[in-house]
Amino acid sequence: MPVTSSAVPPAQARGTAPHPPHGAPGSSGAAAVRRSVRRRRRIAAIFLLPALLLLGALVAYPIVFSVVRSMYDASGNTFVGAGNYTAMFQDPATLRAIRNSAIWVVFAPALLTGLGLVLAVLTEKIRWKTAFKLLMFMPMAISFLAAGIIFRLTYEQDPQRGVLNAVAVGIHDQFEGQSASFPTAKARLGDKHLTKGHDGSYRTTHRTGPGHIANLGLVGVAPKDMPPTARPAAPAAKSPAGSGEVRGVVYLDFTPGGGGTTGAVDRGERGLPKLTVEAVDSHGKVAATATTGPDGSYRLPHLAPGSYAVQLPAKDFAAPYGGVPWLGPALITPAIIGAYMWIWTGFALVLIGAGLSSMPRDVLEAARMDGANEWQVFRRITVPLLGPVLGVVFVTMVINVMKVFDLVYIIAPGPVQQDANVLALQMWLVSFGGGNNQGLGSALGVLLLLLVVPAMALNIRRFRRSQS
Repeated sequence: MPVTSSAVPPAQARGTAPHPPHGAPGSSGAAAVRRSVRRRRRIAAIFLLPALLLLGALVAYPIVFSVVRSMYDASGNTFVGAGNYTAMFQDPATLRAIRNSAIWVVFAPALLTGLGLVLAVLTEKIRWKTAFKLLMFMPMAISFLAAGIIFRLTYEQDPQRGVLNAVAVGIHDQFEGQSASFPTAKARLGDKHLTKGHDGSYRTTHRTGPGHIANLGLVGVAPKDMPPTARPAAPAAKSPAGSGEVRGVVYLDFTPGGGGTTGAVDRGERGLPKLTVEAVDSHGKVAATATTGPDGSYRLPHLAPGSYAVQLPAKDFAAPYGGVPWLGPALITPAIIGAYMWIWTGFALVLIGAGLSSMPRDVLEAARMDGANEWQVFRRITVPLLGPVLGVVFVTMVINVMKVFDLVYIIAPGPVQQDANVLALQMWLVSFGGGNNQGLGSALGVLLLLLVVPAMALNIRRFRRSQS
């Protein structure tokens, strides 16, 4: 029997499915899905709430409070607006801290990344690379406080305490020779036989000539400063006629226990060894040079007839070589950067080494088979493939050096602390280290935050890009 068009529902005639009536199974399923999603969101919010509260209390609130506090004066009662920021950039100490922080940002991350890369590549060639990485990573387990104390002692100026200066003095004495000097030695007050020059040298008042004797007595040398090679002094014997020599003895004109004759070589008085003695002619030129023996005796030979002054040059009274002034104003920042590198090199080595281990070896072997040497493989393949890892290490180090505080505070001595000052230390000094101006300190904290944020954003962007 034919079906008429009036028997077909309009919706079906148009080719569309009819909407299920309210309460149909399809409608209840969608509602159940929506309820499940809302329930999961509520559960996630409950679990996230403690973390969000901690984040707000420990991060968000201090940031907002610091920004607000930076607009008030030291007392916190008077609103000064941008006055603290204006004063901050007019303060010489703050400008010096900004300069030093810039030095840290420019040099420390680059040196750490480069050193970590070189060590990571070199350790791939050795069998005990795991032990080496462990040894290099060990300083990371030491607190910055302990590391600062270690390097404060390492950089000590006194070679008896500072390891680096002990090495420097040893190398200097090995190649230059260990010269003797008596910085505290001087002529006896009222001595008419010796006069002191403008350069610190001592010269005989009366001139002498070949065949004569010139004894030079000094005082001011403590018994503990006498070298162990010093022997008792003895009066010099007169040189033979026609020998062209001036003889004498340089001695400590002090008799232990008292007594003795001033200006004469007495029993028990000791000679001053390894001093330079010069014969100076009437034109001021050095005609002969000699070095005193263990008993202080000397001979100035081959002198032409004439009159001469016997001179002890200034170097005889100069302080002995004491090493490099690591803790001085000129080297204090590089010295602290060196301590920082000692701590963080292991971190860079391990991170770059992990990236190096995941590199495809077939690419390296293919390059070597094509005739590339090790330098070309390193420069054109290894470094480009490690680019993302090197970027992460570099940016992480930039963030870390912007916050460096304790190493500078501990290693730099008080007189040169301002020469090594950085932003984090300046913020503490202004706020709590005697300045007691927390408004200006908060402004420094905001400046430090603004400088760190771009590096953090770049690091987060790299992480997201590596995960995508």
